[in-house]
Amino acid sequence: MDEPSELLTERRGHIGVLRFNRPERRNALSPQVLVLVYEALEAWAREDEIRTVVITGAGDKAFSSGYDILAIPTDVSPAMAEQLREHNPLELALGSVKQFPYPTIAMVNGQCFGAGLNLALCCDIRVGADDIAVGMPAARLGVVYPCDGLAQFVQVLGMARAREVAFTGRTYRRAGALVMGLIDHLVPRADLEATTFALAEEIAGNAPLALRGIKRTLNLIEATTLLSSDARREAEALMAAAFQSEDMKEAQLAFIEKRTPRFSGR
Repeated sequence: MDEPSELLTERRGHIGVLRFNRPERRNALSPQVLVLVYEALEAWAREDEIRTVVITGAGDKAFSSGYDILAIPTDVSPAMAEQLREHNPLELALGSVKQFPYPTIAMVNGQCFGAGLNLALCCDIRVGADDIAVGMPAARLGVVYPCDGLAQFVQVLGMARAREVAFTGRTYRRAGALVMGLIDHLVPRADLEATTFALAEEIAGNAPLALRGIKRTLNLIEATTLLSSDARREAEALMAAAFQSEDMKEAQLAFIEKRTPRFSGR
């Protein structure tokens, strides 16, 4: 019997639904899932029939617990293999969500951390259940998060709140996520799907040319905040240095041993 897909796709009229389908891993974003997200959104963009996309996680525990660095992509097409030589799967998926020609909604149905939160912030709107927990724990793990990801936090939250989220590595729960701007709408869990799909229906019912034009214009406005090539190289060097640091090794060991890490700054 075939293994179930790690990404479930569904059409509801002009609404497309993408559902991460790894509940046993709290919907961690494997490279395979990310490739499937990219391929699904690229196909829908070419067809030009999906006017709003809803992205969520299977089950009721997690939207996504973050990037799964242990998994590797399999069964990719030659065209996809070429894409992966230029961009990693996370970059491809985040870019496809950000640049999808019509609005996207993250239906945050549970835990949402790291790259999972980054992907939610790439969506145009975020609707969350009132018992969610979200955060960017990179600083606690000894990681310098990629510059494009941090830029996305700044674009959505503003510089001051993005700094607090990134520096503290805190987990924000319920109203805390709303106050920080990580979630746009917080609703009772029992109302999450109805609220999200009512919003999706409202958006999808608007004029397609207007939706495309507004989405593209907003993305062009955001693009003015991108780093120069020199600044990007510096940011990438900082990230690479953190990955090779003793602090990152200590963070990983502390996580395994379930204790507070003892950072040395090396």
